[in-house]
Amino acid sequence: MSDLFLEDDELADEPEVRPRRRLRTALLVVLAVIVVVAAGAGGAAWWVQQRLDPPGEAGEQVAFVVGEGASTTAIADQLEAEGIIADARVFRVYLRLEGQPTFQAGSYELRRDSTVWDVRAALEAGPAITYTRLTVPEGLRLEEIAERVDLHPRFTGDAFRAAIDGGAVRSAYQPGSVDTLEGLLLPETYTIDERQDEAALLRTMVSSLDAAADAAGVADAAARVGISPYEAIVVASLIEEEARVPEDRAKIARVIYNRLDDGMRLQIDASVIYALGQRREDGRVLFSDLEVDSPYNTYRNEGLPPTPIAAPGRASLEAALNPAEGDWRFYVKYEDDGTHAFSRTYEEHQRRIAEAKDRGVLPR
Repeated sequence: MSDLFLEDDELADEPEVRPRRRLRTALLVVLAVIVVVAAGAGGAAWWVQQRLDPPGEAGEQVAFVVGEGASTTAIADQLEAEGIIADARVFRVYLRLEGQPTFQAGSYELRRDSTVWDVRAALEAGPAITYTRLTVPEGLRLEEIAERVDLHPRFTGDAFRAAIDGGAVRSAYQPGSVDTLEGLLLPETYTIDERQDEAALLRTMVSSLDAAADAAGVADAAARVGISPYEAIVVASLIEEEARVPEDRAKIARVIYNRLDDGMRLQIDASVIYALGQRREDGRVLFSDLEVDSPYNTYRNEGLPPTPIAAPGRASLEAALNPAEGDWRFYVKYEDDGTHAFSRTYEEHQRRIAEAKDRGVLPR
């Protein structure tokens, strides 16, 4: 442990130590002022010393993770919470006097009850294991997720596709007859460590979807909404693709269930776009598109598509299990922000379409 109270003559032969001694003296002064203001002058120097350099030897070694983008305040608070430093506030003041260093995201090997300078030096030296992040937005298809993975510097889309095609990774909600992971990877921002390969990343994405589905109550789909758990994920994917504002998700879910109960075809444009195999920039569906011969064409086929059509996020999973109350059978884009108007009858639906066209929301 470092001694903060060396006499001047002890440093006479070690001039290189003086800058650190001056820094620590300045730190003591600054922190002592804080303590004096907060609690009075008595014991201020002792209080500061205990928080800079805890008594005794450093404790056990522990793994400490700095998340990507973590602030100095968050790091200091985490260090204190895990018993590595004695006081987060003192550590922050010390770092400011040191020039406010930045620390790389990753996993570090630190010791409990360490001095603030030992911790700073270990963090500045860099992590034993580095981390990066990968963001997968909601509503991507499996191939689009592979393309997103390919943009990450540590992965290739081809290796990710090979892991998918290998069949070793399956969702707990994937029926035995289904051989695709479409819609079974959770949209999320993932923290990636340097030891992970594409197969490990795929397992993480699928297990994350399973956990999110568990939390939403997908396993109870039969009792709650009258369909299988896998079909509930299919519904969630339709909601994800159709909804443009959060308030519409549960209403779209209700329309889907009402039409299924009535034996009506779903007639969902997003499923036709999926059947076509290629997105259009304007997202429009033409009358000629409605003739595409595909089990995903819900204008020609009754019931749900055979698989999800995109990766649903948590909000869409929740909506699929918690549809709004209402007797709507139709909806149409009604506002420029994507908000839909919901209708009970075909005649009302046609009026809403005409109104949207009159206001320029829909093309004529």
